[in-house]
Amino acid sequence: MDRLPWSRFHWMVVIALGVTWILDGLEIQIASTVADKLTEEGTLGLSAQQVTLSASVYLFGEVVGALWFGRLADRLGRRKLFLITLTLYLVASGLTGFSVTFYEFLLFRFLAGMGIGGEYAAIHSAIDELIPSHYRGRVDLAISGTYWGGAAMASAAQIVFLNPDFFSDNIGWRLGFFLGPLIGLAIWPLRRHIPESPRWMMTHGQEVEAERTVDQIEEQVRASGKEVEPVPESEASEVKPHPPVTYRQIAQIMFKQYRSRTILGFALMTTQSFLYNAIFFTYALVLGTFYDVDSGTIPYFFFPFAIGNLIGPLVLGPFFDTIGRRKMIGGTYLLSGTLLAITGYLFYAEVLTAVTQTILWCIIFFFASAAASSGYLTVSEIFPLELRSQAIAFFFAISQFFGGVIAPSLFGALIGEGESRGPLFGGYLLGAGLMIIGGLVAFFLGVDAERKSLESISKPLGIVKTRVADGVSSTGEGGSPTTRPADGV
Repeated sequence: MDRLPWSRFHWMVVIALGVTWILDGLEIQIASTVADKLTEEGTLGLSAQQVTLSASVYLFGEVVGALWFGRLADRLGRRKLFLITLTLYLVASGLTGFSVTFYEFLLFRFLAGMGIGGEYAAIHSAIDELIPSHYRGRVDLAISGTYWGGAAMASAAQIVFLNPDFFSDNIGWRLGFFLGPLIGLAIWPLRRHIPESPRWMMTHGQEVEAERTVDQIEEQVRASGKEVEPVPESEASEVKPHPPVTYRQIAQIMFKQYRSRTILGFALMTTQSFLYNAIFFTYALVLGTFYDVDSGTIPYFFFPFAIGNLIGPLVLGPFFDTIGRRKMIGGTYLLSGTLLAITGYLFYAEVLTAVTQTILWCIIFFFASAAASSGYLTVSEIFPLELRSQAIAFFFAISQFFGGVIAPSLFGALIGEGESRGPLFGGYLLGAGLMIIGGLVAFFLGVDAERKSLESISKPLGIVKTRVADGVSSTGEGGSPTTRPADGV
């Protein structure tokens, strides 16, 4: 799979599976832009604390969904799960638009979050296992960056939906929650054509199906006019089916065998999640509270912010495959944290306007978006295949709990009624410090995974033997000294 040239098949994978990030960006942007609207009479009439609580409930749903569906993705396969989780999201998000009470709103937000959280675990595993190694970094970052394409789409739509000249207050905010299901339904037929990961099938005793799938993919590549090189004998390996890993095995692998990688994943995922969710979920409240921006015009400020976040991973992504993971991850984290601290001080000194505040956020998150995306890239690369989806789910859950569930509520309390900017400035400094810590951890503990196969970064638990270039073989646990070619898998 790693030797294949880029083709239409890979574009299909990117479009069909990458839509997950668009949907999440759409959901969170909609929730952010309607935050102020939902506090008004004639809508749900929520308090500021209830609005931020609903954001935390959505993110908590993502935590539960990631853990539950992530384990199933490693046991049942990537394909089954990314069909199930998309269905859950479509139904729950659509029902959100019909909420009439605060508690109904919370329930449907939680279920929609479960669907998206489950998507993350299955989708990242499938993408990394299907995309050639030379493109994996830029593709992962680009797909993660499409989150902001969804956010920009939502911002543009909300300019219309939240305009009282077009829709009443109690109708406009509801329409936004139907956008995600419409996109999901449109992508559903394409997603059904994405095959199961041959890597997953090889480790679950489905060698014949894996070979057949690889043959079909190679035929599609050749049909697009590309040449497929034979598999070098030095890349041959033999694997055996590995039973489902237990929680005890997962703990031993992550906290003993790969301790430094676990620290790396925790640092990257938690710090970026805290930064994003703290600022993103409360930005509408900041604009309304400190800059007196009308709720109907808030989408105008979010749109350029989203575009800046989208461009960052697209522009910087290729450098993660050329300059390398360690330098680019560490650099983007450190730069984001430093710029945030400076901007926080300018906010505290009251020298910014709503426009200049937005411009500075665009600059910061041009780099922070690439940094955040690289966190997902890292945790999806550095652990064995048999627990890859669960590892992604674990770090996603931890990061969303500390950075997602806690951060919006914390920053909502820091904003309060806007009596003082000091508490929120302290929150900005906290976010900046965490990003700087994440960058330092990346420099010291980062894994140089650029342009390497997943198996060379972290060997599968079921690997029996690998054949190195000089013909010397190494036998894994429980294996025999026999060898066989990988046949493209």
